[in-house]
Amino acid sequence: MGEPLTYADAGVDINKASALVDTIKKLAKSTPRSGVMGEIGGFGGLFSLNLTNISNPVLVSSTDGVGTKLKIAFMMNKHDTIGIDLVGMVVNDIAVQGARPLFFLDYFSIGRLDNEVAAQVIKGIAEGCKEAQCALIGGETAEMPGMYAEGEYDLAGFSVGIVDNSRIIDGSDIRNGHKLIGIASSGLHSNGFSLVRKICFDKCGYDVSTHIPELGKTLGEELITPTRIYSASLLSLVRDLPIHGLAHITGGGIDENIIRVIPDACKVVVEKSSWEIPPVFRFLQEAGSVSDHEMHRTFNNGIGMIAVVPEASTQDVLDRLAAMDEKAYLMGEISAREGSESQVEWK
Repeated sequence: MGEPLTYADAGVDINKASALVDTIKKLAKSTPRSGVMGEIGGFGGLFSLNLTNISNPVLVSSTDGVGTKLKIAFMMNKHDTIGIDLVGMVVNDIAVQGARPLFFLDYFSIGRLDNEVAAQVIKGIAEGCKEAQCALIGGETAEMPGMYAEGEYDLAGFSVGIVDNSRIIDGSDIRNGHKLIGIASSGLHSNGFSLVRKICFDKCGYDVSTHIPELGKTLGEELITPTRIYSASLLSLVRDLPIHGLAHITGGGIDENIIRVIPDACKVVVEKSSWEIPPVFRFLQEAGSVSDHEMHRTFNNGIGMIAVVPEASTQDVLDRLAAMDEKAYLMGEISAREGSESQVEWK
């Protein structure tokens, strides 16, 4: 019958996974907040809702991944920021409801566990949680031999936030004449990377170490730039100012995301030249001969979040964002929609 086999012989090293848990516990402790109960290592993460004086609390949840931006991390062998992207993609979706993120859990899956790589990934997740002011309370690390190419892994995350029922932002208060305020992105964030890779690596033949003069840095340095996390800034806005709609600009771009928060009887009129488009988007459009239409529905093009506000509050919102080091632009307005016309008009 031969030598007896072990789980390690099949490619799963339980001792290595146990050592990683100790590292994760230390990282999780760097993301403390009221409400966390217990510590990493149990069967489930515990969080008490007794911390809040919200009279009619509603929980808001979201889950996401970072898509093929993971390929950039693999190519660069740089794993300490992709976790920031993961947190950003999830908590930004919670924040647009007016909710404060409470806790975060991750799912990290790899063919053969590399504790150094895993620790760097989770370090990034912890950093993202600190930026978002939420706690990392648990997750799952799965070693699955044969599922992934050597050196590759998958990553997903889940978060829960809380908001008072009376303060949920759902777009129902949006009216004609309201203004659109765009908040700048940090770059590509975590969308459109299949097209990015097609342009940069297949069409142009670049690699991540190629220096791009238009960008003033290597291609990899630009592409790996983490997603901006807006939750703290948005919570400051909604606490003190009338914010009637918020749209996280992810896959589908401005066109597909802004219509998710405006009433059917309204349309948005967007001023094309009202904000500064970062060089990476012009570079990609020119290198790939990408149409304006395709750019608009694939990338954020420099706007990572849009707030819909009453005209009278526009300057107050712009001033508050500037005080929080958020670059923001008055980029359009809400108008009446005639019949079946499009809900997005570009001028």
